[in-house]
Amino acid sequence: MRLPQETIRAKRDGQPLDPEEIRAFVRGLVDGTVGEGQAAAFAMAVFFRGLALPERVALTRAMAKSGRVLTWDLPGPVLDKHSTGGIGDTVSLPLAALVAACGGYVPMISGRGLGHTGGTLDKLGSIPGYDATPGLDAFRRVVGEVGCAIIGQTADLAPADRRLYAIRDVTGTVESLDLITASILSKKLAAGLDGLVMDVKQGSGAFMVGLPEARALAESIVTVAEGAGLRTAALITDMDAPLASAAGNAVEVAYAIAYLTGARREPRFHAVTVALGAEMLMAGGLAADRADAAERLERSLASGQAAERFARMVAALGGPGDLLERSARYLPESPVRRPVQQAGTVAGVATRALGLAVVELGGGRTRPEDAVDPRVGFTDLAGPGATGGLLGIVHAADEASADRAEAALRAAYRMGEASAERPVVIAAVGPR
Repeated sequence: MRLPQETIRAKRDGQPLDPEEIRAFVRGLVDGTVGEGQAAAFAMAVFFRGLALPERVALTRAMAKSGRVLTWDLPGPVLDKHSTGGIGDTVSLPLAALVAACGGYVPMISGRGLGHTGGTLDKLGSIPGYDATPGLDAFRRVVGEVGCAIIGQTADLAPADRRLYAIRDVTGTVESLDLITASILSKKLAAGLDGLVMDVKQGSGAFMVGLPEARALAESIVTVAEGAGLRTAALITDMDAPLASAAGNAVEVAYAIAYLTGARREPRFHAVTVALGAEMLMAGGLAADRADAAERLERSLASGQAAERFARMVAALGGPGDLLERSARYLPESPVRRPVQQAGTVAGVATRALGLAVVELGGGRTRPEDAVDPRVGFTDLAGPGATGGLLGIVHAADEASADRAEAALRAAYRMGEASAERPVVIAAVGPR
């Protein structure tokens, strides 16, 4: 077996790594025999030289098995969804409940926001009492009793990924297709899933701006997941405009509640939610075909069963039992709300700039240790083709912050002649 430095040298020189060599390096990430500099050098070698498919599969499996791997004894399939991140992408909140209402079990392990995209855990953190780190025993209990639970990654699951990602984040190697694939899938394999659906965002508000890059990531994840024994499909979805008309933390929770209760269901958001949910039901054998799956999801939404599952999940994880009925009482509100008007037709949106504006308001982080203000963000964001004059409503902690956010909001919108609307679900990759 090679020493860590010899593994690095081999990959630096473009040589293939055998599975045992990769497993040994991953063990070193966990037990500390691989140093920080060696981990960084390995990440950089992979960034430039890449990994062949067998190497990707071996790295993914090794990182998944670097800690505890969950097993489930449930009467239905264990399913999950992962998004590469965007603006107004609060799909996880209603989707977990929707799939649970249709007979699936969804142990969703999510992350916090960093950069211009929001994090599901930051959104849930705006709910008083919600425990996003309940421990594995409580996690398993809530999934079994409610059908879904959304929590953060624990120290037991894929610890090698946690260490390698922290190093990638400060060494300019986050964008490696191979390492992104292994990072995402190692956590999902450790969660003991029967099926996974990927939402790969593409557009001005996504990490993958171009369609070729998004398709390459989707194909990499599907291929490696199948090679590791996890049934996986991927959808490439549009992020050239915010998915929801709300961007922030508490405001996105309020949006998700309005969606579940029927108070507000915007077409783009609904289309992505149902499309992802249909793929999840198909992966779990819970529907005869995609039309049947979509019909089941629509029924669980219309009947209130999905809303009831979400309410039970929140209560089971320490949140208020009447959040859906009294969300305004519990979700924090900003002291400054400012409508921003602009005459004309919206021709385009610099979506990433809107995400950065939320971060500037205090709703995101530039460093992992930064605190997040759950109150701030935007609501009623206009989409391409909108002509009503309202670009959005700024939610800010003070007038000075509102001034800066208003300027950023105006700068993010291009007025003129609306271009042809493209579908929100752009392409599908994987089993059809």
